[in-house]
Amino acid sequence: MSVQPTPVPPPPSRTLLQRAPDLLLWGGVFVLLAIAFGPAEIRKIPLLFSNSANMQEMGRGFTQPDFTDWRLYVAQMWLTVQIAIWGTSLAVLMAIPLGLLASRNITPAFIQVPVRRFLDIVRSAPDLVLGMIFLVAVGPGPLAGVMALAINTSGVLAKLFSEAVESIDKGPVEGVRATGAAKLHEINWGVIPQVAPLWTSYALYRFESNSRSATVLGLIGAGGIGQVLFDSLNAFAYSRTAAIVLVIIVAVSLIDMLSQAIRSRLL
Repeated sequence: MSVQPTPVPPPPSRTLLQRAPDLLLWGGVFVLLAIAFGPAEIRKIPLLFSNSANMQEMGRGFTQPDFTDWRLYVAQMWLTVQIAIWGTSLAVLMAIPLGLLASRNITPAFIQVPVRRFLDIVRSAPDLVLGMIFLVAVGPGPLAGVMALAINTSGVLAKLFSEAVESIDKGPVEGVRATGAAKLHEINWGVIPQVAPLWTSYALYRFESNSRSATVLGLIGAGGIGQVLFDSLNAFAYSRTAAIVLVIIVAVSLIDMLSQAIRSRLL
């Protein structure tokens, strides 16, 4: 007697009304793409090929990097990394209390909501604008870059830190509270141990990003490899530019590998 296979039920089907939110969402995306086609000048894409001679001239310079001043490039790249280290470190110190204050599950709404709006303002300020503000205050140099990165990164990290706190397991916090401990002890023993690995991972990600952002800040005189890079670009010294770009790529890759190794030990 043969056993009949169990029939496989058909996949569940959704009605048009159930699919309407998805259709509206993706339809809105395509509408936005269509609206942005003209302002984004997507029609100029063929110029990438019609103006290929200009790109070939630049490409020839990039195939012959000039490492004559390699000591200068390495020194300036190291300065850029130091700017990123200090900017990220100061940002973490500011983001920890702000992230806790912005967490819905440990802070009352009359504190949490204003802190969240403050973080929105901090995150929306571009690095270059913040850099210009600090350039006026302290003059050209690395400190302006450090402070610009610290302010912007603190807003980003504080939001990420608060979201990590909001997703914690309530059990350890309630266990600490059951002992009669104060609110500060609940945070110290019930919250921080749960979020510390994730917080560290977020900080490392931002350090990688700040290593690149610090390069851009060289455009306004905040020091580091970015200043040398923009000087070579303005002089149309493509061979020097290629060498500088290669130094940046190597440095960022090393930072990424180090950060990945640290995160793998934490998570």
